[in-house]
Amino acid sequence: MPTSVLSRHHRTRLMQIWRSAGWPCQDVVELELLAAGLLAKQVSAEGHEILRLTDLALHRLAMAREQGQRSASLHDRIAHRFTQQQLLPAGRIVWRELALRAAVEADEPHQTNPPAPADAAAMLFGDDAALPAPVVRAARRVWRVARPDLFSIRNTSVQSYLQPVVHEVKASRADLLSDLRHQAKRRAYQWLSEECCYVFPKGIAEPEELPQEFGVWVLHGDPENGRFELLRAPRHAPCTLPFAVWMTLCKATPERFDEEARIQRQLGAADDGPA
Repeated sequence: MPTSVLSRHHRTRLMQIWRSAGWPCQDVVELELLAAGLLAKQVSAEGHEILRLTDLALHRLAMAREQGQRSASLHDRIAHRFTQQQLLPAGRIVWRELALRAAVEADEPHQTNPPAPADAAAMLFGDDAALPAPVVRAARRVWRVARPDLFSIRNTSVQSYLQPVVHEVKASRADLLSDLRHQAKRRAYQWLSEECCYVFPKGIAEPEELPQEFGVWVLHGDPENGRFELLRAPRHAPCTLPFAVWMTLCKATPERFDEEARIQRQLGAADDGPA
């Protein structure tokens, strides 16, 4: 294994050993790290064999972290931080950058009081006035692919408690204004979820500039050390996820807690427990 590039599995193992007592696992990942000179065997005061990171391993971990921070855009950093700080701690299952098919009603006026259902010939060859309302609506429905930045549901086995929510992340005012010009895009998000929110750095826009049905989250400070504030709660509208959406969720991988966030969460849970 070249020491100049660490895979995700190797970085994770090194961080686990760095934060632990160094007990060996004696698996293939550990063997590769030992052979690369990133781990060293030592003997504890009790006479047990333990593992310690070498100076080379510490240097490689620091380089990998710095490169990862540089390569991530402001948009991605905000989305990642919001997921780690707000959604995952709330017990939600989160997916990023999904491609979901959504039905958007066309802008043409629909007939609200159609006549009684016609026969098959009328349905095939007649005009819209002779068709039942569901047929007219289906014919005028436009399907589009929606790509929400963050799509999440509650971690529950009760369908009525799922509360699917879309969070759209905007890193600049120009990006936000561009999004507001696409009404069909917002309709697709609303078709897929019970609540929709915008997330952006403070100062990009005021809540009054955004559609009333959308919630507004703002980031104070930078993504790594800042905090999020809810300026306006989203409007709630019941939604049942279609089967096609469920299939997409089943094939996608949800977000996980970062190693550091997971450990801090465990420490916080331990501190909150009885003495």
